[in-house]
Amino acid sequence: MNTREIGFRSNRVADVLLRCREVLRPLYGEGEAEAMTELLFEAFLGWDKVRLLTSKASTIDQSDLLRFHWALEDLKRHRPVQHIVGHVDFCDCKVAVGPEVLIPRPETEEMVEWLIHRLAAARPPRSVLDLCTGSGCIALSLKKAFPTAEVVAVDISAEALAVARRNAEVNGLKVEFIQADVLATDCPLPMKDFTVIVSNPPYVRDSERGQMQRNVLDYEPAQALFVPDADPLRFYHAVARIAQQRLAPSGLLAVEINEALAAETGEAMKAAGFSPTAFKDFRGKDRWIAATASPHELGA
Repeated sequence: MNTREIGFRSNRVADVLLRCREVLRPLYGEGEAEAMTELLFEAFLGWDKVRLLTSKASTIDQSDLLRFHWALEDLKRHRPVQHIVGHVDFCDCKVAVGPEVLIPRPETEEMVEWLIHRLAAARPPRSVLDLCTGSGCIALSLKKAFPTAEVVAVDISAEALAVARRNAEVNGLKVEFIQADVLATDCPLPMKDFTVIVSNPPYVRDSERGQMQRNVLDYEPAQALFVPDADPLRFYHAVARIAQQRLAPSGLLAVEINEALAAETGEAMKAAGFSPTAFKDFRGKDRWIAATASPHELGA
C-alpha cells in the first residue's frame, strides 16, 4: 500500500494528525479523538505531547504509517484504543489489558488514590484482599504503594488471572492470586484478617446495557460488567459477608459502586454491620463507598 492508498496525504506528522482527526472526530468527538491520537503517538513512536506539538514537519516511515492506518481501522470498529496500545497507566503501574479483563477506568484510579492517601496518613496496611481483581490494577497499585503488605487478589476468571499474573511480573510485584467465585458461600481464602478489603465488582444492571458504548459491549467481558436487575447488589452482599468474616476489627472496606444504587448499596453495608460513607468521583457522581466496623464518618 502506498501513502495515499491508506488515506494519508503524506507521511508528514501534520498529515498523520489530520487523518486521525478526520477519522476519529465524527465517531468520538473532539476531546476523545485528540486523546486517542496522543496515545497512538506515544505507543507507536514514544512521543509525548510536547514533541508531538513541536514535530509536525517531521516525517515517519512507512511501517509506522501502516501502524497508524490499522489502528484507525480498528477504531472505526470501536475497538478500544487501550487494546490497540496494549496497556494503561494506573497509579504508577503499567497494566496490560485485553478482551479478558475490564479496562481500568479513571474513576477506579481515583478510588485507589483516595485509599492510598488515607492508608498512608494512618498506618500502612498489613494485608489487602482485592475481590474481583480483573487485570489486577487495584491489587498491584496497593502493593506498589505499600510494599510490606501481603496482597491477595481473587477472580473467578482464569483468563483474567493470567493477565493479572503477567501484570504482576511486569511490574515486579508479588501478589497472591486465587481463582474463586466471590459469590460462593465457601469462597476459599487464606485464614487471616485483612487490614483492607477492596472490590470493583460487576454492578451494571442488564437494563443499563443500552447506555453502554460499543467499545465496551463488543470488547470487554460481560461477566465482569453486568448483574441481573432482579439482584443488582449480589456482589456487594457477598463482599460484605466476606468482610464480616475476614476484615480486621479496625480494618477498612472500600467498594466501587453503581451511581444509581448508592443509597441501596450503603443500606446493604449497614445491614451487614458496617458504617458506610459514599464518595463522589471527579464527575460529581457517587462512585465508591468506604466502610468500617466502627460507627464514624470517613472524611474525604
